[in-house]
Amino acid sequence: MLTQSCPIPCDPLDHSLRGCSRPWDFTASLSKMKVTLSALDIHESSFTPLVIIELAQDVKEETKEWLKNRIITKKKDGGAQLLFRPLLNKYEKETLENQNLYLVGASKIRLLLGAEAVGLVKECNDNTMRAFTYGTRHNFKDFDDDNDDFLSMAERQFIIKHELENLRARDEKMIPGYPQAKLYPGKSLLRRLLTSGIVAQVFPLHDNEALKKLEDAWYTRFTLKFQPIDRIRGYFGETIALYFGFLEYFTFALIPMAIIGLPYYLFAWEDYDKYVIFASFNLIWSTVILEVWKRGCASMTYRWGTLVMKRKFEEPRPGYHGVLGINAVTGREEPLYPSYKRQLRIYLVSLPFVCLCLYFSLFVMMIYFDMEAWALGLHEDSGSEWTSILLYVPSIIYAIVIEVMNRLYRYAAEFLTSWENHRLESAYQNHLILKVLVFNFLNCFASLFYIAFVLRDMKLLRQSLATLLITSQILNQIVESLLPYWLQKKHHVRVKKKVEALKADIDATLYEQVVLEKEMGTYLGTFDDYLELFLQFGYVSLFSCVYPLAAAFAVLNNLTEVNSDALKMCRVFKRPFSEPSASIGVWQLAFETMSVISVVTNCALIGMSPQVNALFPESKTDLILIVVAVEHTLLALKFILAFAIPDKPRHIQMKLARLEFESLEALKQQKD
Repeated sequence: MLTQSCPIPCDPLDHSLRGCSRPWDFTASLSKMKVTLSALDIHESSFTPLVIIELAQDVKEETKEWLKNRIITKKKDGGAQLLFRPLLNKYEKETLENQNLYLVGASKIRLLLGAEAVGLVKECNDNTMRAFTYGTRHNFKDFDDDNDDFLSMAERQFIIKHELENLRARDEKMIPGYPQAKLYPGKSLLRRLLTSGIVAQVFPLHDNEALKKLEDAWYTRFTLKFQPIDRIRGYFGETIALYFGFLEYFTFALIPMAIIGLPYYLFAWEDYDKYVIFASFNLIWSTVILEVWKRGCASMTYRWGTLVMKRKFEEPRPGYHGVLGINAVTGREEPLYPSYKRQLRIYLVSLPFVCLCLYFSLFVMMIYFDMEAWALGLHEDSGSEWTSILLYVPSIIYAIVIEVMNRLYRYAAEFLTSWENHRLESAYQNHLILKVLVFNFLNCFASLFYIAFVLRDMKLLRQSLATLLITSQILNQIVESLLPYWLQKKHHVRVKKKVEALKADIDATLYEQVVLEKEMGTYLGTFDDYLELFLQFGYVSLFSCVYPLAAAFAVLNNLTEVNSDALKMCRVFKRPFSEPSASIGVWQLAFETMSVISVVTNCALIGMSPQVNALFPESKTDLILIVVAVEHTLLALKFILAFAIPDKPRHIQMKLARLEFESLEALKQQKD
């Protein structure tokens, strides 16, 4: 990472807080923090650029000066108290493009005080995890006044993002130079600048040296090894590290299913009684792996500190709008929007639209079956090799259409969910995930349910399942990683030629890095990555007794998925801001729901087999009752297993209980 000099002299800093107090002495720590923050100087002789702010072209000078002052002004005066300078100096601006790029950083003390403000949790010298406080910094493991690596790169950039987002309007009624961009007290300045188009983007800068080391340990050598999850967390943050941890865990969890499924492939497809044991194992497996993951996830997030992080009161999301008023809970001034209007939008517009899309998906599915019938009729008439290959064409076309429809619907779902005007980001994400999951589930699995339970054509079911699974995996690899990487490589070559042609005396390395990264695509989060695993889990678990090879194909795909996703994160997209996470969130519930549905489908498929039907030649009612009884027994077993396996290991539970006890003791001491 490059360190850039700033021509402004540095004032001495206040080092009065070098003493330590007890880890729970929050009152003393807070008062000391205020003293230090007020004394902290806003200028540094040099600073490491962590975040880039790109302004739109032709932004007025008074707006630039106002934004600069708000960023560097001290906290007590309403600023962020960060370090800020343009990428190019006055001479360079006359000879180069990209004049609206600015570097943002912070001094070491400012970052440590920011770590306390956001509630980062770190490991203490007594091996416990506690919320970091500046006044007790020497009680934390690996802290040293001369050590700049106490906070990871991801944590430092997260702190700067938090400070920028919490820059709020005070007395301003509008953004200087832009009277149409209205402000009110408490409004987030960065959000208004982004929505008004004055700020084009804000993104964290890569650390090329650390990135190269991470790549060498992660994916540059294609070998079967564990991923460096802790190093991924240190560079990208907990949310992305949890995704890669889950991807790795899920891949290893699929291996037993793949090994057991391979011998079944050698048996006659119509002997469904042979699959009863395999299906039963699948159902227990799907429950156990999800419960064991929760335990592993708790251990990881405790080690990272996010499991014990205090959840702060959620601020309104950036896109939330309404009439300015007073929040009854916080007493703060913020936009207010009647909930009944939101409900009307959901039930009168969003719900009918989703239902219309589901109907269209079913209509496309029926067209696919017409194509299947046409291909089958053509093959029966001619019986040639070409027509036998043609039998797979409708499934391939349908798989491609499904992927296209899923992506188009995603854009529509995002627009609708944003238009519903949810106050909280968590509510927005939950409504978006619900819309997308319902459509994707129907779009991907409706045809398989129709073939299995209406047509009852097991041969066609195996063919369709295999085609959908393999085609979707290939398309995802191309669209998500290979194509963007190829485009990014072409852009990189153009930027290098342009920089080499420059004769200006500039720091070409930093200039090239910033210009290259600002043109990279923006990583939109782990939603699509989890969705891909969710659909894969459905293909493996829903129809396991019909196509036991699904797990083997999933393992092969995921072995390459780990590397392609790593390449995507490191070389295709901008570096995303770190987001603290304690779990995979609502996706845990989604996977558990899929495992429950798989019990029903597998029991029904086994009950429909000729061998099972032959056992009840007289009464189908007895057969149905037995299948339902078996299904309920397996569901009961699933819930018993889920209850019997604790979500957190015993040692983690004990540590959390100890922290809770010490917090209560601290409150008692404060009252005394």
